[in-house]
Parts: sequence; C-alpha cells; structure tokens
Amino acid sequence: MEWVRGTAALERRPTRPVLTIGNFDGLHLGHRAIMDTVIERARILDGEAVVMTFDPHPRKVLRPEQAPRLLATLEQKLEVLEEIGVDMVIVETFDEQFARLEPQIFVEEYIYERVRPMEVFVGYDFHFGRDREGSMRLLTETGPMLGFAVTIIPEVKVGGRDVNSTRIRDLLAKGNVEEALNLLGRPFGVRSRVQEGDRRGRELGFPTANLDPENEVLPGAGVYAGEVRILDEGNPGQGERFPAVINVGYRPTFRDGQGLLAEAHLLDFDGDLYGRSVELCFMHRLRSERKFPGPEALREQIARDVVQARAKLGVG
Repeated sequence: MEWVRGTAALERRPTRPVLTIGNFDGLHLGHRAIMDTVIERARILDGEAVVMTFDPHPRKVLRPEQAPRLLATLEQKLEVLEEIGVDMVIVETFDEQFARLEPQIFVEEYIYERVRPMEVFVGYDFHFGRDREGSMRLLTETGPMLGFAVTIIPEVKVGGRDVNSTRIRDLLAKGNVEEALNLLGRPFGVRSRVQEGDRRGRELGFPTANLDPENEVLPGAGVYAGEVRILDEGNPGQGERFPAVINVGYRPTFRDGQGLLAEAHLLDFDGDLYGRSVELCFMHRLRSERKFPGPEALREQIARDVVQARAKLGVG
C-alpha cells in the first residue's frame, strides 16, 4: 500500500481511483462497510481503492476541549487499511488553514483536480469544509458535474443500534471489550513500548511487561485475557503473538491512587522484552481490579486469573 502526506504531495494520480473520505477512527464495522464497497468497486473498474483521511482529528484543532480520545493511532489505522486491501491512503494534515477551506474548493481542488476519482463513497454523516458547511447535497450535486459519481453508505447497526466510535469508547470505558470487539470486527489494540518496572510481578512469580501506552484510550480498570503481539524486529520475531493476562489499573495493593498503569503477563514466554514495541489485544474481561490484603492473596488471585485466561483463550 502507498500512503502520502496530503494531496499536494501526490507524485502521481491514482489509476481510475475509487475514493472514500473521512476520519475513520477505529475502523469499525461501519467504516469497514464503506471500505469493502470501495475496494470491490475499484477491482471491478480495474482501478485503485483510495482513502483520504485527516491527521490530527479536526476537533483537536477546532475544539480541543471537546475532542474525542482516539481509538487508534495513525500507524494502527494505516496497518488495518493495508491489511484489508486499500491501495493508497492520503493523510491530509488538518490545521487552521485547512479548516478555513471553502467546501466548494475542497471538492473542486482536493478531490477533483488532485485525485480525479471515478466514484466517491462516504458515510451517511459526512460533512466537510469550513465549519462543516459542506453537505451531502453539495457533494452529490457537484460530483456528477465534475465527472464522478457519489454514493452515500448507510449506517451499520449491531444490536439494533448504530455502530460508531462514541459507542465503542463508552463500551471500553466500562471494560466491555467483548462487545467492542463485535463492533470493531477485531480485538481492541493498544500499542506500547515495554519499559523497566519495579519487578513486583517477578517477585510474585508472574513476571510482567510494564507498558507505556501510545493510544489515547485504554479499557476501564480491570484484568483481561488477550494477546501481546510483537511489532518490531528481534527475538521473539516481529508478528509473534503470545496469550496474556493484561492488567489495566492503579495496582491498589501496592500503589493506590498513583495513576493508571498497564502491564501484561505473557503466558507462554520467558525472556526479555525491555524496549520492545508491542500491541496489547483485549479479548475478554476477567474481573474488576481490587485491593488485596497482601502479596500472597494477590499471588493466589493471579494464578486463578491465568487459569481463567487460558480457558477463555483456548490455550493449554
């Protein structure tokens, strides 16, 4: 997959492009419905599936106090888009100058002149241009005049409700990673670099990787079963996955009230991950976080967590 920082940096126009435009935070099932349509149409037209997205999120520039905490990093977004078969991603830098852009200029210059799409597909709630003045009507009327068709993709519903990023954030805040998985179409992932800890887990007999998360969203405090995926080269190798018990919380038995932490005990791994880049994949919630009377009680509970995690993950 090819990606470029902004339409102005395009060294070539994509071939017979089928384009979609949006923020696509989390790339959930609603977004995937759009992507699947774009990729299918691009293959039928013997063209390229092109995604235009924005970085940073527009509300971080326009109303930072109301900006959502993003579900995915730009790196995660690009990785998923490549995995599903997108050919080109245009990451348009959203700054104050871009925010003042007239909607008509956005359509005529950024979409038509620079990309020349055959077809454009957008979500049902798509708006664009200065103060979000650009409407569906403007796009659907202007597109055909310039030579490209515009199709609005309706919302996707799960459990009778619209799939959207806000709903997923709310589920994660409650620790409901199973339902978040159902809306994302994959486990929620948090990227981090492994850092030196106080080795408390090793003293308890369950060594843990202490993490410094890059994502803006963490699931609510609790203990989870999931996987740790290695992102960089080394030993273990890039792409290797290990089942894990993941703790998100304040470690009240030892450090009550000293800030939210994340750590993972890899079930089938005995080695050094310090400095390595990993992704935590949250699959099942095991229990809420609680304070134990001492290390022995905590050790016994962690042993029970490991047994439960193995059963949930289906590993021996």
